[in-house]
Amino acid sequence: MDKKAAKVEYKLGRRPAGVFQIRDLASDKVFVGASKNLDAIFNRHRFQLEAGVHGNRELLAAWDRSGGSNFAFEILEELPPPRDANLDITADLEALELLWLEKLSPFGDAGFNDRPITREERLHRIAARSRGHAE
Repeated sequence: MDKKAAKVEYKLGRRPAGVFQIRDLASDKVFVGASKNLDAIFNRHRFQLEAGVHGNRELLAAWDRSGGSNFAFEILEELPPPRDANLDITADLEALELLWLEKLSPFGDAGFNDRPITREERLHRIAARSRGHAE
């Protein structure tokens, strides 16, 4: 297969979407996330951790302490591909991610995630911004 045909095949192919975790095997702490392309998100996180530029400073510090071989990149749940290739699965992924965050509670000593803000907190922040107050 030539390069052009390979690109077309790649663009038409369906990629696995779902919820994943990056687990520190030494501490068993996890980082949970969701992506429309699990293969790509694993590559992105691994690259950022190896380059020392990952946005999650606590995860990066653990990576630097333990080394990349002490981390597992795992799929927690995969979404089946939608029948309609044009269907946006963003809302489904967000809901699934929230369910896994609730189930695993990877916050503080148990993980690397920040606790999601509640609906009330979000509304409070929006109201404060509209009144001209910084939060």
